[in-house]
This record gives sequence, C-alpha cells and structure tokens, in this order.
Amino acid sequence: MLLLRRCRGLTRVLCPVPALRYVAINKCASFLLKLGSGGGEDQQYSQDPRWRPALAGLLAGTGAALAYGLHYHQVRRFAPALPVFSQEEVATHSSLEAGVWVTFRGSVYDITEFVAMHPGGNKILLAAGGALEPFWALYAVHSQDHVLDILSEYKVGELNPEDQMRQRAVEPSDPYSSDPQRHPVLRVNSRKPFNAEPPPELLGDSYITPSALFFTRNHLPVPRVDPASYRLRVEGLPRPLSLSLQELKSRFPKHTVTATLQCAGNRRSEMSAVRRVKGLDWGVAAIGNATWSGALLRDVLLAAGGGGPDAAARHARHVQFEGLDSDAAGTAYGASIPLRKALSEDGDVLLAYEMNGEDLPADHGYPLRVVAPGTVGARSVKWLGRVVVSGQESASHWQQSDYKGFSPATDWDTVDFRSAPAIQELPVQSAITQPADGAVLERGEATVRGYAWSGGGREVVRVDVSLDGGETWRVARLRGGEEEEEEEEEEGEGEAPPPPPGRAWAWKLWEVVAPLPPGVQEVEIVCKAVDDSYNTQPDSVAPIWNLRGVLSNAWHRVRVKVKGD
Repeated sequence: MLLLRRCRGLTRVLCPVPALRYVAINKCASFLLKLGSGGGEDQQYSQDPRWRPALAGLLAGTGAALAYGLHYHQVRRFAPALPVFSQEEVATHSSLEAGVWVTFRGSVYDITEFVAMHPGGNKILLAAGGALEPFWALYAVHSQDHVLDILSEYKVGELNPEDQMRQRAVEPSDPYSSDPQRHPVLRVNSRKPFNAEPPPELLGDSYITPSALFFTRNHLPVPRVDPASYRLRVEGLPRPLSLSLQELKSRFPKHTVTATLQCAGNRRSEMSAVRRVKGLDWGVAAIGNATWSGALLRDVLLAAGGGGPDAAARHARHVQFEGLDSDAAGTAYGASIPLRKALSEDGDVLLAYEMNGEDLPADHGYPLRVVAPGTVGARSVKWLGRVVVSGQESASHWQQSDYKGFSPATDWDTVDFRSAPAIQELPVQSAITQPADGAVLERGEATVRGYAWSGGGREVVRVDVSLDGGETWRVARLRGGEEEEEEEEEEGEGEAPPPPPGRAWAWKLWEVVAPLPPGVQEVEIVCKAVDDSYNTQPDSVAPIWNLRGVLSNAWHRVRVKVKGD
C-alpha cells in the first residue's frame, strides 16, 4: 500500500501533465498489484530466469524512484506555503489565453489544462476568474470524492482571507431548496437536478400515467413562477406577442391530446451494461402517457403572423423554445423543433397548461410547457418563457451538443456534435413491465405485460413476445386506450377506432398469457414491437451503442426463475 500511495506523489513530480499522470498511476498500480499477487500472466515472467535481471533492474529503479519521491515529499513538507492571491488577481485569469483560474472553498486552482477534458464541455468557462460554488451547487455530482481529487491536482494557491470572507458572506443558498415534494415510490437517478422514474410494474398498470408517477427529467432547479405575472413572449414573426396565462386560455381554443413522452435516455442502463456511457442510468420507465390540454402552438404562431408572406417567416425553418429554468449564469434550458411540425394541422403541438385534467405539476412545467407529440421529450420544453421563429435551430447546449446519436465507433476523443442531427422523432420502442428481471415465477402459465410506442405518429401494429429467448414467438394482445377497456367491459368485445394516420401519439399497452417452457429452471422473456411503417427493434444493444446512451431500443429482455415441479 505504501508503494501505491507513493506512486501518485511520484508521478506528480515526474509527469506534470494531469491527464498523463492518471495513466502513469494506473499502470504503476496495475503492475505492482500483479507482481505482488504472483499470479496471472505476470507469474511466468517472475519465474522465467531470463526475466530476473530485468525485474531486478526494474525493482531497483522503482526503489530509487520511490526513494526520490519520499525525499521530495519530505522537502515539500518544509517548503514555503503556496502563494496567496486576491480575487482581483484571480479574475484576470478568465480565458484560455490568459489561463483559466477558479476558486473553491478558499483555494485557487488553475484548470486551464482540464477545460478540454471537462465532461460538461466549455460550460466550465462560465466560472473562469470566479468561484465554482454557484455552479457546482446546481449539480450534486461535483460533491463526489473523485471530483474533488481531480480538482486538487490543479491547486496553485490560496485566496486571501479578506476575499474568502466576502465569498462566505454571499455564499449561495441551495438552488434546489424550493423544489416540490415528490412521490416516494419514484426511483431516483439524481436528486440535484431531480430525475426519477416510477417502478415498471406501476408504469404498466394504467394507460394514462398518473401525474405523480410520470417520469421527471429536470436539467436545472425547478423555477417558481407566479401565474399572475407570467408572460409568454412570441418573437421572430411580424406581430410579436406577449401573452398572459389568462390570455392564452381565453384567446385560443383549448385542445386536448393524449400523447406519450419519452426521454432520449430511456433504457440507457442496458447500453451501460455493454460499455459504460455518460448519462443517468435510466431503466425502462423514462416514458409516460398523459392527457395534455392547452392552446395549439399553430394557433399562436398564426396569430403572430406565422402564416403570412413576410420574408422572415418565409426563411424560417425552426421554432425555438426557452424555459424559465436557468443556471447560475442565467443560461436557460432551450430546444427547438422544425417549423413544419409546429405549423402542421396534424402536428398537434401544444402550449399545454393542463396534465391529466389538472394544472401542470411544478415538476412538469407549471404554468406552461411545450408538448410536441411524437418527438423526443427533450424538445417539449417546460416552464416555457419564450418562443422564437427562426432560420436556425436553438443554440442551446441541449440542442447542439447533446441528444444526438453516433456510431459505436465514436468516442469522446473523436466525437463532433456538429456532424449529427439533433434527435427529433424517436424510433419504435417496447419494454416488459411485468414480470421484473430476476422474478421467480410458478411453473405453468405466465402473464407478461408491457408498453410499446413509436415516434413520428407511427402506430404500433404488433408486439411479438418470446418466452424462450427468441426461439419462438407469440403475438401480444394490444390495448390502445381507456375507451377500449370500457367497451370490452360493457360489451365483451369491440375495439376503439385507430388514430388518424400519422397521429398515433399515444403508446399501447400489451399482454401475453402463455405457458412457460416445460422442465426449465430459468427463462429469458423477450419483446419487440413493429410500427405501421414496419420498423422494428434491433435484436441487440451492441450495434446501436453510442457514447451518450440515447436511442436505446433493442429487444427488451428479462430473465426469470421458474420454481415448482
């Protein structure tokens, strides 16, 4: 352990570049652990006489190097303290050219080298020349030990006591302190910002997902919005609008749509099981189906002159949305959709103020949000404050540098977000909600339930289910809505009419009751959906793996045990 401990300090002296230091540390630790264990591939080298001189030389060299490292640390113990800087001096280092310095808990760090490696991209530059605390308070992930260890590598000095006192005097409060209460059954993937999904077995219970159980995907703290003073700005058209919530409700007809929203990262955990990706480890429940009510975006854009011959409108291609949620620098969440979707009579894009017959819950965008049916949930911006018709997509980080798909061959060293289009319509999807993976079933018949959905308004026409890992298949019974359930209960038969072509916005729940294969102790249950364009799901994750773990829609598989004779 002493050797491993000294490897880290030694590599700081011999390898000043932080990124390379970590490689050196890992190589050093890996070799010493293997050598110490006397096992594995390295055992043959330690026993081979030809390798003994080399090993002896290596150990002698390592010993000398570690001795130097011990001496170095003894010298450092009595070395002068690190320099003290004023906040004014730190502020002069606020660009890549001048160096990027930040302060955190009274210390000063030069993170210029780290900027390119920052997982959040160049957003770290927002803190350049100032304090990290207001930014890190937004993302609880920064409080982890390994993040603080990385930061410590870049320490160059201390902040003078006077400036430390000034910082403490204005230390930011927790920006998440006013977040709403959530249902305790939700499975939390991150608390700050809050991201959670319901248990799958509850998700499949109801065609309409209760608002309290609907998955929550927040990127920033939930803003508090006063409905009395709220205004929606509509820009980029001949007649800009500023609408109160009451004006939206009174000037424009109320329109209701039952639509499924799905996070781009739904089922990401299955991609991470193949190869680790960056992002929240969503299971199969980052999806939900609700009834949304509000004004049609089309109606509002037409009122602002969106249907006229104006040159600006003719050259417009996108509708940008900006939320009222923002980070410490005032950067709001934003996204955009194609203008043709927004203006289509069949697009059904809502400026929604109700969810399941009630005011929007705080977590789902109160008082107003976008609902873009058939489109990835990231474009249905919550807490909507601004709509802009433009020739360009939203410049938001979440439109330009996130929620895009890439080849399995693309990694973080080679990714170019400009080379891929932003996700809009999602591919066909299905998942098993019952039984759960690892469940124990009685021998005999099994009931398998789940959901299926496809983007772009394409209707799911079939779900195939296998109880033997994909060797044989059964066609599931589809359930398309509450009306169908009521008709079947009252009449014993009958089906709800299919949705209009291209407007199948809601999911279908499905069910199969079938005998388990005889004589087996374990069963792999598989499902796959087919939509009305005959798109179907790929059979495995590896070919669709991508570094952000989005668009995960391979055959869903659960393994269950079978008990009994």
